[in-house]
This record gives sequence, structure tokens and C-alpha cells, in this order.
Amino acid sequence: MGRPAPGERVLLNTAALVRGLGTGGYAMVVALPEALPADPPAGAGHLVKARYTPLQAMVLGVDEQESAHHALLAGADDLAGTPVVVADLHSALPAVLAGLRSAAPGARAVYVMTDGAALPVAFSRAVAGLRAAGWLQACVSTGQSFGGDLEAATVHTGLLAARLVAGADVVVVAQGPGNLGTGSRWGFSGVAAGEALNAAAVLGGRAVAALRVSQADERERHRGLSHHSATAVGRVALAEADVVVPAAGDEPGPFWDAVRADAARLCAPAGRHRLVAVGTAGLDEALAACPVPLSTMGRGPGRDRAAFVAAAAAGRHAAALLGA
Repeated sequence: MGRPAPGERVLLNTAALVRGLGTGGYAMVVALPEALPADPPAGAGHLVKARYTPLQAMVLGVDEQESAHHALLAGADDLAGTPVVVADLHSALPAVLAGLRSAAPGARAVYVMTDGAALPVAFSRAVAGLRAAGWLQACVSTGQSFGGDLEAATVHTGLLAARLVAGADVVVVAQGPGNLGTGSRWGFSGVAAGEALNAAAVLGGRAVAALRVSQADERERHRGLSHHSATAVGRVALAEADVVVPAAGDEPGPFWDAVRADAARLCAPAGRHRLVAVGTAGLDEALAACPVPLSTMGRGPGRDRAAFVAAAAAGRHAAALLGA
């Protein structure tokens, strides 16, 4: 669309702003009617993101025929046990990396962004800050999302590209900033977290579920273990996954006892998941050292410590798997 300058007229999409949405509740610049940019030069790639919309983007997919990596990925089928941490919310990403780095500071981490919320990677200030700090080595945008270091058609090829092209030791999967939820059991974009756990497992990765937990959410369905995790991990994820909870010795009390009990129930059907208790000593310090602000639903660690500790515990477990 070009870059707006002060004083220029812009065409805005104000729908989200008018409705007062949280993440993404802005007026979005659609075009500069009186200062249209020059057409971009033709380039390689025919992978279309945000397909069949006026603002669709054509990119070079890491897995398509024109890519230098096509031959590598065309028949690729194995993550060779790479830990894949899957979270519901984008806000878990820096916390997962803090936990990972607390035990394996040299691990190479790659983020695979799904398309359940924001589609442009550039909308995430967290990704930019984590890349700049060296906490995140690459980002792969999958599905309809775009703007990563690598573009992939699906979560499956995104996972394979993260491992085989970007050289990930650990992969973190989550949707971009934002979240779609309708207050119903199945009507939320985080359902895709269960599908990502399945993808990691079917490709021979070690699927790790980072549970969505809150001690401060005003909505009862999200306090303690969120109903989003209960559905995505307990119902959608049919393949085996490690379900991580903070260990009782480090996180005692009724709140965490209830979270651990609910997590154990997610592992009960057919015993398909493994409940993994992880020590949290030092995680508060690791979270405090994060190079980007920690915030989930407008709350930081001071108001909702549990959300970040649960995610960081999953990252620490991924580090332990590297030495398994």
C-alpha cells in the first residue's frame, strides 16, 4: 500500500476499532488513494496468503516448486524427535522461550505461526523483539499467515521447514497475536493447538502441550486450566503429547493442585497423553529477563503469574528433552 506520510488521506477499515476489540482493535490502513505505490517487481513464488481477498499476498513458499528447498521438503516426513511446544495464545511464546533458555540457553528456537489470529507476522512486536535479542532464530508463517523468514503452505510443512531448513532444536507453535473466541466449547481459534499437536506427533516430533492457565481471568471458564486447553488437548489432540504442569513441590496450594488435577484428567482418556511435572525454581527470574514485555489479555506476571509460569514450564521441559 506504500508508506503513509502526515497529511495524506488514507482509506481505513474501522470495524474492529468501532467494536472496541482488544488485540487488533485498531483502524487498519487499507490504501493511500492519492499516493498509490509503484507495482512491486515480479518475483519467484506463487503461494498466495490471505487468499481471494483484495489484499492477498503472493510469496515464495519454502515447500513450493520454485524454492531452493523444494527437493529437501518434497519427501520429508520426519522431525526426528524434535521437541514441538504448542500453545493456545501468542502471549505464551516469550514465556516458553524463557523456560527453554533457563535450561538450554544455546538451543536454537524457531517459531511456527498459525493463522488463527493475526495473519501478518509484522503485527507481532514480540517476534521482532525476540529475534533482535537472539532468543528466536527464525519464524515460519503457515497457512494464511505471512511475513515470516520462511513461508509454508501448512503447519506440517512449516514444522518440517523449521527443523530441516531453519535448523531448529526446539519448535514453538502458536497463533499470531489475537484470539477468536465465542464462549462456546468448540468455537475458538485455539482448537488448532490440538491439531498442531497431532501434526507434531505424526511427523515424529515430541509433542509438548503448553497449557493455558490463569489465576486472574474474570471469566470462570478461563480460571485455573482454561476450557480452551481442556478441549484442544483433551479432545482434539488424539496423538500422544506431553502435558506439562508445574511440580507440586515448587508450586503448592489449592490453585495449582486444581490445575494439576484437571491436567491429569486430560491424560486419562485411553492414557494417550503423559502428565509431566516440571520444577519451576528460577523461572520467575528467567521470565523477568525476557527481552519483550510479558502480557496476556492485558495482564502481566504481576497480575497473572500462573499464565507465564505454566508456559515457561513447557519450555523447560522441551530443554530437558534435548538431552533425553
